[in-house]
Amino acid sequence: MDALKSIRIDGDKIEIVNQLLLPHTIEYLKIQTVEEAHDAIKSMKIRGAPAIASLAALAFAANLSSALQTSPPAAFLSSPEALAAHVTPILDYLYTARPTAVNLGAATRRLSRLLQSSNDVQHDAASVARELIAEAKLIAGEDKAQNTRMSQLGGDWLHQRVGGSAKYLNVLTVCNTGSLATSGYGTALGFITYLHEQGLLDTAYYTQTAPYHQGSRLTALELKTLNIPSTMICDTMVGSLFQHKTIHAVAVGADRIAKNGDTANKIGTYNAAVLAARHNIPFVVVAPTSTVDLDITDGSSIPIEHRPAIEACLVRGALYPSTVDADGKKVQAQVMVTPSDLEGIYNPSFDVTPAELITAIVTEKYVAVKRDGKTSFDLSKE
Repeated sequence: MDALKSIRIDGDKIEIVNQLLLPHTIEYLKIQTVEEAHDAIKSMKIRGAPAIASLAALAFAANLSSALQTSPPAAFLSSPEALAAHVTPILDYLYTARPTAVNLGAATRRLSRLLQSSNDVQHDAASVARELIAEAKLIAGEDKAQNTRMSQLGGDWLHQRVGGSAKYLNVLTVCNTGSLATSGYGTALGFITYLHEQGLLDTAYYTQTAPYHQGSRLTALELKTLNIPSTMICDTMVGSLFQHKTIHAVAVGADRIAKNGDTANKIGTYNAAVLAARHNIPFVVVAPTSTVDLDITDGSSIPIEHRPAIEACLVRGALYPSTVDADGKKVQAQVMVTPSDLEGIYNPSFDVTPAELITAIVTEKYVAVKRDGKTSFDLSKE
């Protein structure tokens, strides 16, 4: 089967797969406004740093494209100044949807810079709008090619590192970093997919990744769709897995990477890194260069999103034994697994893995490793 797609586009028409209903129901939602894009990102109907940046860029492009086709033209196309006054709040608003993911900020800043440079050379408003549309679509379109390249670089690096000690590799991943989290192929899951395509993978292991269960819901579905041999583990089983199975690497994605290599990623990543270090297992971060934030010296400056406390108390899934509705779809339900009105809930969406625990950072341009004797990276020199 073909890989699942997080975003489908047809001209200016945008649809996303509602990831809250996966894996039991595949439902595509139309995104017709910037506000709908913001809500989809914030509510996690779409997630994954590259994918949310792509959706934000596409929704922004569709907003401008619709205005260009309106008769009479929208008022904000009357001058470059009016266009800037319209566009800047939209970009600022989109960025607020999920601030930890640097790709989203990188996309909005990239568009803001283009807006400024185009106005500096005194282009007319319509021309600037068309340039912004083209750039926004480029942001979304370039992601898949980058993912394919970094997956190859990382997979070849790991194979070379392991050498002849293992014909088939076992790799653990956290959360979901495949086609559902990107515009295609994936980052860390793309890395695993590449190893499988090259005949080098034995088994892909993945954590459930509570409380949203991106692993058990999304990664499980992607690996099953791609017919990649895989095994799910609970988040608390990582140490046991390392004790009883030969694991050749842990591969994870990233939402933001600081200049020194400290990496913010889905909650539970740091746990896996600590255990990997204890067992001398290479810990590999796979992410596009747009995820690297050279303006942040280390991880202490990375803003960490905290999700609503109620989300840690709920789980969603299909009824078991399976029950179908009148349309033949599996009936789903959301249930509370904690006492009601529970106080004292700590629910960060991300944690930060120190560079000291990271073996390599793989992007579409390079495989960065620490220099001998160093405990951190200097990604400004890559």
